[in-house]
Amino acid sequence: MKPENSPASLHGMTLEAILTDLVAFYGWDEMGKRINIRCFTHDPSILSSLKFLRKTPWAREKVEQLYLQSRQAG
Repeated sequence: MKPENSPASLHGMTLEAILTDLVAFYGWDEMGKRINIRCFTHDPSILSSLKFLRKTPWAREKVEQLYLQSRQAG
């Protein structure tokens, strides 16, 4: 049995679905506070964020961790 907050619990989730859920849960302002990356703080959009996150593994990992935390909170 896999823990609820393990990376394996993201199986089947697309990055777009994760990002869309996070924006709905936190909003761009709060996401920018929690993960200070430009694509969240300056003229944010799903498309620009996806481009950045797909090229930047450390940022994607932070987004995935925030998503897992939001699932526990929500």
